[in-house]
Amino acid sequence: MPDGQETDQAPATARTRVGRPLLSLALASMMDEVHAHSGAVYLLAADEPVLEMAVMAGLPRAFSAPWERVGLGAPVPVADAVRERRLVWVGGEAEMARLYPRISVVLPYPFALAALPVATDSTAYGAIFVTWPGSHPPDLSERERTHLTAACGRLAARLARALQDSVPLLPEPDLLSTPSLAGAAGTLGTVESARMVARLPYGLCSLDLHGRICFANAAAAELIGAPVSELLGSLLWASVPWLNDPVYEDRYRAALLSQQSTSFVALRPPGDWLSFRLYPSTNGLSVRIARARAVAEMNRARRTPGEAPSRLVTISQLLSLAGALTEAVGVQDVVKLVADEIAPAVGSQALVVLGSRAGRLHVLGHHGYPDPRFVEQFNGLPLTERTPGTHALTTGVPAFFEDRQQLERLYPVREATPDGFAAWAYLPLIASGRPVGTVVLAYAEPHSFPADERAVLTSVGGLIAQALERAVLYDAKHHLAHGLQAALLPHSLPPLPGIEAAARYLPATQGMEIGGDFYDLVPVQGQAAAVIGDVQGHNVTAAGLMGQIRTAVRAYTTVGQPPEEVMRSTNRLLLDLGADLFASCLYLRLDPARGRAVMARAGHPPPLLRRPDGKVRVLDLAGGPLLGIDGAAVYQTTEVDLSPGSVLALYTDGLIESPGTDIEDALADLGTVLADAGDLPLDELADRLVESGALPRGRLDDVAVLLLRAER
Repeated sequence: MPDGQETDQAPATARTRVGRPLLSLALASMMDEVHAHSGAVYLLAADEPVLEMAVMAGLPRAFSAPWERVGLGAPVPVADAVRERRLVWVGGEAEMARLYPRISVVLPYPFALAALPVATDSTAYGAIFVTWPGSHPPDLSERERTHLTAACGRLAARLARALQDSVPLLPEPDLLSTPSLAGAAGTLGTVESARMVARLPYGLCSLDLHGRICFANAAAAELIGAPVSELLGSLLWASVPWLNDPVYEDRYRAALLSQQSTSFVALRPPGDWLSFRLYPSTNGLSVRIARARAVAEMNRARRTPGEAPSRLVTISQLLSLAGALTEAVGVQDVVKLVADEIAPAVGSQALVVLGSRAGRLHVLGHHGYPDPRFVEQFNGLPLTERTPGTHALTTGVPAFFEDRQQLERLYPVREATPDGFAAWAYLPLIASGRPVGTVVLAYAEPHSFPADERAVLTSVGGLIAQALERAVLYDAKHHLAHGLQAALLPHSLPPLPGIEAAARYLPATQGMEIGGDFYDLVPVQGQAAAVIGDVQGHNVTAAGLMGQIRTAVRAYTTVGQPPEEVMRSTNRLLLDLGADLFASCLYLRLDPARGRAVMARAGHPPPLLRRPDGKVRVLDLAGGPLLGIDGAAVYQTTEVDLSPGSVLALYTDGLIESPGTDIEDALADLGTVLADAGDLPLDELADRLVESGALPRGRLDDVAVLLLRAER
C-alpha cells in the first residue's frame, strides 16, 4: 500500500448473513462479466496477517492447494494486491515465470490471471483472483479492468455493511458443476445420442472438473481393461493402476487450467500403447482413447507390484514448499514455513524442530502446542536419553506412530508427559550426509501412515534439512556480524553539558549486514566533539577499518587537535594503513556555552540544521575529499550558530540514497520530516527520521543517524 496510508484490515469473522451466498454470487457474477473460467475469494484471517480462501469457482480447490492460506508478505498475486492496494495482472506463462516463479513451478501452464484487493478506502477485507485460458490477450482490456474493479468495490461495500451490523457470514460451497452419474443419457443428451456414442470404434469418456468419470462407452472400458461399472464415479488415474502416474494427471490439470486440448500416450501392460486426447470445457473434459503404436523412446521403467506414486497435489505442495524454503533466511523462517505450508497439507496440527548442540537436544522452534512448556522441557536433554526425538536425530531413521499406544509401548516415559496429541511422525533432517535435526509432526487424532505418505514425508524432511542447514549458518553469521558491529560502535552516548543527543544504527538488510558506518560523541574540556562517517563496503574489512578510524578520531580529539587537524591526521592514518578503502566523515566541535559549532567535512552528506523557529536548512559546508585519497588534502572548517533549541541532524548516505531517487528530493523530504517532528523527544525524532528513509524491499546500505539538540 502507499506510504503513509492508514489502512485497517477486517478479519474474516466479520461476515454477513444474507439470503443468498454473498461471496459465491459476487465471484460468479464477476467471472461471467469478464468471461473468466476460474477464480477464488480470499478473506483476511481474524487473528493473523493471513489470507484464507473462502470460495473457489471453476476448478477444484486442489489446484490451489499450496495457496489455501497465504501470508500477506508472501510473493503471490493476491497478497501483493492487498498489500499494495492495486490490481495485479499476469498476462501469461512467461510473465508468471518472471514475476511469480514459485507459482510457475507448480502450475507451468498457459493461463492469465488478475488479482484485486477487496477493500474500501480505509479497510481491506481480502482479495479476489480470476483466471483466463492461455488464449487470452497478453494485456487486460479497459473493459475487463473496469468490471473487475467495480465488482470488488461492490463486494467490499457489502462486507463493510456486514461488519457494521456484526452479522456473520455462513460458509459457502465452491462453485463446481455437480457430476451426473445417472448414466450416459444424463451426461450426453438423449438416449439415442448415448447409443451412438456407445457404437463408436474408439473409446470415449467424460470427466467432471474433479477428474471423476461421468460416462465411458464400451470401447473405452475394453481399451482400459475395466468394466464401466467400476469406472463410473472414479478418478481415471486412481482406478487404473497403469495410469496412476502424476504425469498423466498433470495433463488433465493442464487442459482444465489452459482450456486447450492436450494429449499423452500410456503403456497398458504388457505391451499395448494407448493414446489419450483431452478436450476441455468449463464444466469438464471429453477424453478420446485409441490404440497407438509403441515408441521405443517412450518406454519407461516398470513399477514394482503394489508401488503407488504420490498424488500430484502433494507434489505441487512439495514444489511450492521447495521454492518457499529457498527464500527462508533464519531458523524461525524455516519453522514458520513448515507450519504454514506443510503441516496443514499433511493434516498435522503441531510441530517441533529439534537440533543438537554439545551432545544435547535443542528446540529450534515449535508451533501449535497449547502449552509451550511441554516442548521447552526437551531443551538440554542429552542425546543419550531414549526418546523418539533423540533416536531419529542420532540414527537418521524416521519413525511413525499411528496412535498413543504405539508410542508408549516403545517409549513408556511418554505416559508421564502427554502432549495432548494422538499420532506422531519423527522425520530426521539429513543434509550433506549428516543429521542436522528432527522435525516432529503431531496429529490431534490417530493417523495411519501408508507407504506413499511415509515416502512423501521423508522427502519433505530432506527439503527442510537443506533449508535448516542454511538457516543455522545464517543465524550464526547474523549474530557474529551484529556482535562485531555492536562492539565497534559506542554502547551509549556520554552525557554532555548543554547538549542532548540520540543515535540510531541500522545495518543493510542485504549482504552480510555489517558495514562501515559509525558515529561517536567525545567530551573534551567543557566542550564536546561529534563525528559520523562511512567506510565503503559491507564486510569485516570495512567494519575493522571503521573501528580504527573511530578510535583515531577519539584519540586526536582527546589530545586537543582542532577540527581541521583531526581530519588531516585521520586522512594520513588511513593512507598509512594501506587498506585501499575510502571513508566519508563529518566532524564537529560543539561549544554550547557560546551557542556555536565548528564543522569539518570530508565528502560526507551535508547535515541539516533545524532552528528554534522550526525552519530547516541544509548546511552545505566547505570541505575536502574523502579520507584515504590525497595525503596533502586540506579540510576547511565552517562555524555555524547553534542557539538553544536548535537541532543538528547528522546521517550517512544510506538514509537518503536509493535506486531511482533524486538526492535533492530525498534531502527535501528529510528536511520536511525534521521540520514537522523536530519538537518531539530526541529518541522519537530519531525513530521518525529512520522510518522516513525506509525502503519497501529493505535497505541496500547501512544507516547511521546522530541527532544533537542545544538545550534551552
